[in-house]
Amino acid sequence: MKISKLIKSALKTAIYVMDQTADQVERVSDRANDIADSARETFTPHENHTLRHLLSFAAGIGVGVGVGMLLAPYSGAELRGTITDKVQDIGNRVTGRGETYATGTDMR
Repeated sequence: MKISKLIKSALKTAIYVMDQTADQVERVSDRANDIADSARETFTPHENHTLRHLLSFAAGIGVGVGVGMLLAPYSGAELRGTITDKVQDIGNRVTGRGETYATGTDMR
């Protein structure tokens, strides 16, 4: 009799553990399906927003150019003159040292 009760108790415990494991597997499976559905909804394009993106990009460029013109420290002619002077200055420095850099010795 004691062995019979022990076996019944062991079988009931095994069934309980298996039932709990099945419930946990089902919950994990449901959660994985929910996550997959959410990911599909998130990454599936519903509408084509290409035109909206292009217009936003063009508006951003327009705003940037406008702000740049308002905040520029020089007029266009002054700025071009300054850039030209700097480029010529750098060109003269490079030309003056060209022989030294090319051969490692001064060829004058």
